[in-house]
Amino acid sequence: MSGCKISQTRRDVLKTVAGTAALLAPGVFLVAAPAPSKARPEDSMAQPSVRWGLLIDTNRCDQECTACVTACKDEMRLPSHGRPASDPQYIRKVELAEPKTGFTRSLPVMCQHCTNPPCADVCPTGASFKRADGIVLVDRHICIGCRYCMMACPYKARSFAHEAQTGQAPHNPRGKGCVEACTLCVHRVDAGVVPACVEACHAKGRGAMLFGDLMNPEHAITQVVAQYPTSQIRADLKTDPGIRYHGI
Repeated sequence: MSGCKISQTRRDVLKTVAGTAALLAPGVFLVAAPAPSKARPEDSMAQPSVRWGLLIDTNRCDQECTACVTACKDEMRLPSHGRPASDPQYIRKVELAEPKTGFTRSLPVMCQHCTNPPCADVCPTGASFKRADGIVLVDRHICIGCRYCMMACPYKARSFAHEAQTGQAPHNPRGKGCVEACTLCVHRVDAGVVPACVEACHAKGRGAMLFGDLMNPEHAITQVVAQYPTSQIRADLKTDPGIRYHGI
């Protein structure tokens, strides 16, 4: 599989700064540099040793750039039916505005891969579940299409497949009547490669995305989160998202 490999150490991070770094603040860089290439057990009861996460620097996210959205659609083979409201969408761009000051920010929003995912709590069949490494997924074999998870998700991050599916990607089997959402490109992560949105952001955008293991002190994402202010969307809900933002 081609793409940016997930690097493991601080030394690896420093080696890649020149080619893949994105300015976070004067003297601070975001680098697309995550960790080991092992599949993790799909067992949320296991003691976690990895917590995959994503940090998005909204200071670097261009309002006009949709590289991450396009890359996701291409990677997951999500078709367009000409109905934006019902087309499958795992990641979308959202514009935030402060009415009093006029301050605006553009940011990508996807499944937030919560520590305490409301979607899994309400799912009657267990189709919505969280892996031990923090990635939240949908098992389409047992999804009954009740859409309880869609109602429970405070981030509006799930889609529903209304049509029969054709031309599917082997790593993203889709079926009519199933709920779906961002998987953090789990097929790439398990192979040691960063998600498609992150790769595209660094190749075609402004390098606003950083992916890595939030529990590994050697990873750039962990070091940045420890040193600089970051936010979680609706942190008050105590879902503890694995997706963090800088600049909002």
